Amino acid sequence: MSANLRSIPIDERIRLVEELWDSIADDQVTLSITDGQRDELNRHLDAYESDKIKGREAAEVIANIRKSL
Repeated sequence: MSANLRSIPIDERIRLVEELWDSIADDQVTLSITDGQRDELNRHLDAYESDKIKGREAAEVIANIRKSL
């Protein structure tokens, strides 16, 4: 990590990261995906629609992760 970045207090660095992340999320509509990425997403969607397996609830997954820590 750059020494310049380390000189910024951690709470300020976290705030900057949050602002940066929010700005990326706001600009998400301008992001495009490649044909390969679109094909892969469509394969996953097709598999979901044919299997009807919805996966697990997020709370269950998080609980399992916490148990393993």
